[in-house]
Amino acid sequence: MPDILADLGTTVQAPSYLAHAVLRTSNFKSMVEFWKTFLGAHATYENERLAFITYDEEHHRVAILNKPDTGPKIDSSAGLEHLAFGFKSLEDLARSYRQRKAHGIKPVWCVNHGPTTSLYYRDPDGNKVEVQVDNFDTVEEATAFFHTREFAENPIGVDFDPEELIRRLQSGEDSKAIMKRPNIGPRTAFATI
Repeated sequence: MPDILADLGTTVQAPSYLAHAVLRTSNFKSMVEFWKTFLGAHATYENERLAFITYDEEHHRVAILNKPDTGPKIDSSAGLEHLAFGFKSLEDLARSYRQRKAHGIKPVWCVNHGPTTSLYYRDPDGNKVEVQVDNFDTVEEATAFFHTREFAENPIGVDFDPEELIRRLQSGEDSKAIMKRPNIGPRTAFATI
């Protein structure tokens, strides 16, 4: 049998995929309900201390851990900025926006970054979560955009109104035209979310 550890190389082997995120909270019931609703998901396991939540073939994508001694989130502390979930089309992103809105879940920031069109939300604990659609057909095209003068001038993006985006889609405008980021010149400040 070959020794699979004989040639370790100089680079750490990359994982196959990102499996899940775990959030701790003292606001357990609200957090579990939010994440199930937000992701259109269900619990594969849930009791009063732990919930495993998934929306696809993975046994869990988000876990919520009930820790009653957890203090409130402090936005100025170091840590994870946000989690992001992707959609395959602008229409799916728009549909999910409307569905969340019907449940009282509204975005705190809507921005076309250039490589993505993104909606940002906050969960009951104040954790940020992004839903996005890729604006380019390939990773290579998105990566090339990072090296343009337009991106150097404005690495943040252009804010948009999701209701206007839906109006444009419903009028028959091509989704690729809608996803093309307008060039507004320099922008250096992120929205406060």
